Amino acid sequence: MKLSIKIMTAVAMTAMVLGGAISSSAQETNEEWISLYDGQTLNDWQASENPETFSVEDGLIKVDGPRAHLFYAGPVADHDFKNFEFKADVKTTEGSNSGIYFHTEYQEEGWPEKGYEVQVNNTHDDPRKTASLYAIEDVMNDAPAKDGEWFTLHIKVQDKDVTVNMDGETFIEYTEPEEVDREGRVLDSGTFALQGHDPESVVYYKNIKVKPLD
Repeated sequence: MKLSIKIMTAVAMTAMVLGGAISSSAQETNEEWISLYDGQTLNDWQASENPETFSVEDGLIKVDGPRAHLFYAGPVADHDFKNFEFKADVKTTEGSNSGIYFHTEYQEEGWPEKGYEVQVNNTHDDPRKTASLYAIEDVMNDAPAKDGEWFTLHIKVQDKDVTVNMDGETFIEYTEPEEVDREGRVLDSGTFALQGHDPESVVYYKNIKVKPLD
């Protein structure tokens, strides 16, 4: 009986130690990702030209209105990212168009002139579809995601390499040439921006996170 109790105690203690190690490891993994959106407000974000396009609805960033861009302007990395991994959950509606810019900077009007855009478009008439590195390497005509369903875009930038992944599948692996003749559209550093494309484009974002790699 005593031997049985000792064995049970040893097993329980081992489980506690292993459980603690696993929990600690999981926590460390989670801590590598930093949230850029608090789920309640647009604090740390700055909207251009038509700020009313962006709002918070049921914990989601809702994009609904005329052209505008919502730039991250918060304290993480002083909103200046070079090498990073970025994730966001996205849900489109019928005919909507949006995008996620990186290595960009705030500008008051117009389409961002600096940085690259990862396309968000499942049924808009633009043939460049979701997961495209817009006008650089494109997913043409057939979108890999569906309107009304959440999907996760995962963007990784490491030096001259850009990878765009959606729901665990890699769609873009792009290496920028050493000499690129594209004003503004080059890998450098900068912030992120969510795009409000037009008044018919209603899109939702949540779980916006970054993992700096510098």
